Amino acid sequence: MSEPVLQAEWLNDPACAAVLDALEAEGGAGCVRFVGGCVRNTLMGLPVSDLDLATTLEPPRVIAAVEGAGLRAIPTGVEHGTVTVISRHRPFEVTTLRRDVETDGRRAVVAFTQDWAEDAQRRDFRLNALYADRAGQVFDPTGGGVADARAGRIVFVGDAEQRIREDYLRILRFFRFQAWYGREEADAVGLEACRALRGGLSSLSKERVTQEMLKLLAAPDPTPAVASMVDAGVWTALVDSPANVARLERAALASHEPILRLAALTDEAHVEAVIAALRLSNAEADRLGAALAPSPQARMDLDDRTLRREVHVQGRRAFLDRAVLAWAQGEQPIEALAALAARVETEPERRFPVTGEHLKAMGLDPSPRMGEVLRAVEAWWIAHDFDDEGARAFAAQTVSSS
Repeated sequence: MSEPVLQAEWLNDPACAAVLDALEAEGGAGCVRFVGGCVRNTLMGLPVSDLDLATTLEPPRVIAAVEGAGLRAIPTGVEHGTVTVISRHRPFEVTTLRRDVETDGRRAVVAFTQDWAEDAQRRDFRLNALYADRAGQVFDPTGGGVADARAGRIVFVGDAEQRIREDYLRILRFFRFQAWYGREEADAVGLEACRALRGGLSSLSKERVTQEMLKLLAAPDPTPAVASMVDAGVWTALVDSPANVARLERAALASHEPILRLAALTDEAHVEAVIAALRLSNAEADRLGAALAPSPQARMDLDDRTLRREVHVQGRRAFLDRAVLAWAQGEQPIEALAALAARVETEPERRFPVTGEHLKAMGLDPSPRMGEVLRAVEAWWIAHDFDDEGARAFAAQTVSSS
């Protein structure tokens, strides 16, 4: 059966065409092809965001060719054959065909090759080992990539265990690609290989693990892939924590934010274990901790006054995050959560109306006592439903009695 010919606007992208022209002027027709995601996504009827290229030219010739054509070359990963070419202010990754010489489960030593099939054999999944020339003619060296893309099937190239031993991150990539592109049950052979070799995840940097996990959780519906990952023991190989897949399934309906979905997957008792296992930014870790704080909890049925207080005390985002988690733990319809969120959105930002300068004007000298008074007045202000005038009067009364 002949391979398909793609029909896509990106095949005629002017910025990319300038890169293709420069490389073909150096290496001749056929020395460069589109590779990976752009080919895969077009076959699957999905949007294409990046155009990556593979070439038989080695990095020095790539750099010379594009610079000779007036384009900019950035040697972003020349030891692995990758040069980023800037054309019309856009980046295009150009990678020389390669084969693995040595791998240790984290990184590979590569040698360059002229063989497209050899290059395909070192890639992770068959639907990623697809190439297309500038006319759209698809090349499928593994023999299964086109069928996998059309079926939404994630299958390792060649021997699954060998692919994983080359880079243990491919375990997480298996579940991430299953979440984004899988239209069938996870491939049984691949799943078993991930289960068998999950111990190798401990050799990976937290940065790489975190990047893959957050990409997985950003999928439209990550729950089936996460459930498979949990069943295979991969989650507990990463994090010493149980996984609340049922709550994730509900939370994923209400929020597409990976950090909040991660919060749904764990709980307050294990949040520190999750933070320790991953390399989250300070803001992400703080948000995770705030969403899972034991109290106060958001409820769908708060009266207006309590809602105002909790939104102010917890902060708008933390309150909404807790509301999503509380809703995901129960059985109320999503309309109840939407109604609560709409109420929160109408709440104005509230600014405490008393400052240290106000207290000084009232006759209170700067001292530790000033901080005590401010805290007492703020507590009164919150308890009295944000009565600004009353807070200023209470402050004056407190100062005069000091």
